[in-house]
Amino acid sequence: MSHLSNVASAWRQSWSRRGLFVPLYAALRLLALALIAPSLAGLVNLAVALSNQSALTDQDIARFILSPLGFAATLAVLSILLVAEVLSFSVMAASLRSPESDVWRTGSAAFALVLRRLRALLSFAVLFILRLLLLIAPFAALAGLVAWWKLTDYDINYYLTFHPPEFWVAVVLIGLIVLLLAGALILRLSGWALALHLVLFEGMRPREVFAESTRRMGARRTGLKIELVIWVAIRIAIAAGIAAVANLAMAVIPIPAEGGLRRALILIVLVLGLWALAVLVLSAIGLGALAKVLDGFYGGTATVPSPSARVGLRGRLFGAAGIAAVALGIGAWVSDGLLTQLSAEDDVAVIGHRGAAGARPENTMASIVKAIEDGADWVEIDVQETADGEIVVMHDSDFMKLAGVPTKIWDATMQDLEAIDIGGWYAPEYSVERTPTLRAVLEAARDKSRVLIELKYYGHDVDLENRVIALVEELGMQDQIATMSLKYPAVQKMRALRPKWRTGVLAATAVGDLAGLEGDFIAVSTASLRPSLVRAVHAAGKEIYVWTVNEPLLMSKMISLGVDGLITDEPAMAREVLEVRATLNPAERVLLWLTQEMGWEADAKEYRDESP
Repeated sequence: MSHLSNVASAWRQSWSRRGLFVPLYAALRLLALALIAPSLAGLVNLAVALSNQSALTDQDIARFILSPLGFAATLAVLSILLVAEVLSFSVMAASLRSPESDVWRTGSAAFALVLRRLRALLSFAVLFILRLLLLIAPFAALAGLVAWWKLTDYDINYYLTFHPPEFWVAVVLIGLIVLLLAGALILRLSGWALALHLVLFEGMRPREVFAESTRRMGARRTGLKIELVIWVAIRIAIAAGIAAVANLAMAVIPIPAEGGLRRALILIVLVLGLWALAVLVLSAIGLGALAKVLDGFYGGTATVPSPSARVGLRGRLFGAAGIAAVALGIGAWVSDGLLTQLSAEDDVAVIGHRGAAGARPENTMASIVKAIEDGADWVEIDVQETADGEIVVMHDSDFMKLAGVPTKIWDATMQDLEAIDIGGWYAPEYSVERTPTLRAVLEAARDKSRVLIELKYYGHDVDLENRVIALVEELGMQDQIATMSLKYPAVQKMRALRPKWRTGVLAATAVGDLAGLEGDFIAVSTASLRPSLVRAVHAAGKEIYVWTVNEPLLMSKMISLGVDGLITDEPAMAREVLEVRATLNPAERVLLWLTQEMGWEADAKEYRDESP
């Protein structure tokens, strides 16, 4: 039989066992989450306990993960994921060796064998993880060295936006390293293909199975590599087909300009739900097919003993009742969570990100004025110091992204900045735009919009906080501004210097008790926002802002979750979303929330830079 026939047969046999594999896979995923969740909580508590803060921002997390203890803790959490996969595969493999034809008895027999071998399987998983880490480590270190060599001369936003030659050199070199790693993994894993079977069916010691598996595979490793490639290709093809059908179904759903919104949202949610179910089934059947492929290379006559007790009608009834109870509990929990997340009234500030960066070049006076015209409650800008002590509006450390000029902001004088066009990249009519001063922005926004000043630090600041304070007080705009920063000590310094000023913490990525941080508000990314975080921040008497929200359904979801401010490149769009939501009833708002939660987007516009 050819390799293609072998793999196709494995997929067919896995599909024939879908009555066992699909519910088994779903149940094991839930068990894995039950293990992972407390482990993640433990990691967060450990990280916070070792710091002098109530929460960790992105910079703190990076330092913790790179520390010996943090690295070990992170690996522990990742290892739990892999252990869960090993146990899932073990049950699948054992079920293929069961002589029982009944689904319930087959599953019981497989679970019974895995439980008897559980200690050995866990030891195997640990050894497997350690071997993988030792194999991956030198390749990861080499990739990091390439990134340090090619991508550190300028601000990282320049490389990500313009993709200069050195960026592509790094991409190619790291790509080659990844290919070499993939080759090394395939070579090693093809030798270890029978290791788990030897632990599960022959009771061999975990330390011995890797060498024994490599010996038994011998010349058959080439055949296994071919079949694994075929298995991956089939899985990718099926997944692509499912995605294509789902996207086609989504595309033909009419989104009426007026009326019929509820029906459209119901159809969208239905399609996305069926898509998610199809992906779950594919994952289960694909794992079963892989187990069958490897089982064919293992061969032999090993079988799984039948369970000692019969699982009759009583067991089935109890099982059905248990599943129903869990389903009802999950349904009640989800329903309660969704309803409590919806606000009866929308009280949200629209915050223009770097002005109106979706409609004008970022951090220019044109962008600032546009945000004010679009009705932004706040205009968010980034400020730094020049070489001659002026406070100017600038996000990056240099002008490579905006103008292709490598000058660092702290090395430039105001005269130097007059020669740098920061708007022409957006459109020719904005080529007259130059780096604005904080004074100019404040004067333009006075009594129209408040100004949210983000203090930027690249290690070359001289007296940024005091200079900002002096300028704001000179203009008498203390009640029309707020400050924030990614650098938590800077937030604390501002609060010490001006306790009555409004200040906040910008957390690009964060874990722990953010609500316990000093400040009047917390700003987080959409990926970091959780209902529990919103509740905790509000309970602490603070406000919570979210960035960068540029898609209308995502805006609606964030509003429903109870955020106090939307940091967006599209302040005009945010205003329109608020107007539309004012016309919707609670049920329609729920459908809007679910539609975005399932991954559908109404706007595919791409933005140049959505970093804070």
